[in-house]
Amino acid sequence: MAEANWYVVHTYSGYENKVKANIEKTIENRHLEDQILEVRVPMEDVVEVRNGVKKQVQRKLFPGYVLLNMVMNDDTWYVVRNTRGVTGFVGPGSKPVPLTEEEMQPLGIQPGELEVDFQEGDSVTITGGVWKDTVGIIQSMNHSKQMVTINVELFGRDTPVEIAFTDVKKL
Repeated sequence: MAEANWYVVHTYSGYENKVKANIEKTIENRHLEDQILEVRVPMEDVVEVRNGVKKQVQRKLFPGYVLLNMVMNDDTWYVVRNTRGVTGFVGPGSKPVPLTEEEMQPLGIQPGELEVDFQEGDSVTITGGVWKDTVGIIQSMNHSKQMVTINVELFGRDTPVEIAFTDVKKL
């Protein structure tokens, strides 16, 4: 299997979050979870002063761009390229060029393993998304996708759900 790399796509200005949502929906519909691993709109925390009041806000680090951690092949290229709001991949000519490790470091993206303080069998609480504040036991961990499978109680029976590493906290 080919290795996943980070790529940059150019979007219409102001469409970054919509493009992210559209790509994530397509990944789900076409079952490309193992090929397009992550879609990210890099944000930074800044302090703005409005009407004499300091306020902490999040601002897009690169307006008009979305980062994708994906395995590049004809299917994934086609899906991303034909997403509404995407104007194209960043790179010379028609061939997308993956980011180098040096280019990824200032973005806070570390290649390789993500260190976590939990493991299979641990009880965790979910800190974000629709399952927020739900407690479950980790059944399996997928380090390449940075996801855990947790059994949660739904309609009186245990149901496995996939949650990002960043959305769980060990109890």
